[in-house]
Amino acid sequence: MNEVPLWLVTGDKPGDNAQLLVIAEALGMPYEVRRVLPRKEYIYGKPRFKPSLYHLDMEKSDPLVPPWPELVLTVGRRPAMAAQWIRKQSGGKTKVVLLGRPRKMLAEFALVIITGQFLMPKRDNILSLDLPLMRVDTARIDQAVKIWQPSFQAMKQPVTALLIGGPTRPYCMDEAVIGSLLQQLEKQAAGGSLFISTSRRTPDAVVDYLRQHKPPDSTLYCWQPDDDNNNPYFALLGLADYFVVTGDSLSMMVEIARLGKPLAIYPLPEQGGFIAHAMRQAVMAIRCSPGYLPGAFFGYARDLSQTHRYLLNNGLASIVGQPFVVPGGVMEDQLSQVVRRIKQL
Repeated sequence: MNEVPLWLVTGDKPGDNAQLLVIAEALGMPYEVRRVLPRKEYIYGKPRFKPSLYHLDMEKSDPLVPPWPELVLTVGRRPAMAAQWIRKQSGGKTKVVLLGRPRKMLAEFALVIITGQFLMPKRDNILSLDLPLMRVDTARIDQAVKIWQPSFQAMKQPVTALLIGGPTRPYCMDEAVIGSLLQQLEKQAAGGSLFISTSRRTPDAVVDYLRQHKPPDSTLYCWQPDDDNNNPYFALLGLADYFVVTGDSLSMMVEIARLGKPLAIYPLPEQGGFIAHAMRQAVMAIRCSPGYLPGAFFGYARDLSQTHRYLLNNGLASIVGQPFVVPGGVMEDQLSQVVRRIKQL
């Protein structure tokens, strides 16, 4: 086995990768990062889950060659497939810890770490946390504040940041949803200016709608790849007075809550009508039954409202349409639980 006992098999999602780094640093053991990137057709397309590298662009990815590590930490469907491939190549000696819900092969993971939005039964190799293990990069915020402060001082105060994610099953986001959000914000806002920022997952139609319908006294940043110098996200974390986040963007909500900033959540509507909702609830009940294993009929679902309720009930957020609240709750840090369980493997 490898002299470096731990590999982080990461993907193309910075928020996911950041959580793996938090765990690795807390473990205090030597580690190496193996970044794997999907082939073009699987950037958004979902490959069939199995221990394999067929879905990866290995020319752009880090090499996955022996000697194999004792432990792999990974997150997401595409990196998890590579992690299970590593386990297979090692003859089952490599233990795989997955951050997030498994698509199948639950028994093949030494540990699965999930957060409150994932609906899964209680099992010995599952550790459930209340919130994602996001950390705030204060150094990066301070650096962005120095650059952006003159621009923000020129804006009408106070500044409200509107951070827009994107659709994720079973929730939808389109022009009508964003139009309704802007109408509610117009009623809620008491002067000041609005700074709107889209994300990698924001649909093009929504971006075009925002360009045409953004309110007066507002600024719009449209996300682009490899545009860190112009992306205002970290400046907003340091300089905005209030935050409104679409309910799909859990990582952004957690970062803002950890900063103790006033946060309002805009839950996205579900796709379909009453019948579709009822069917989803029935499937969720099956998925949560103690004897259920993923992959037979259904995967494991998530309910983002579970995380919303945690933030609301702990005084860390409000819902759009209600007054902003000054966060009065405390975010429990469950990282020590994660470290303890991994070291027990």
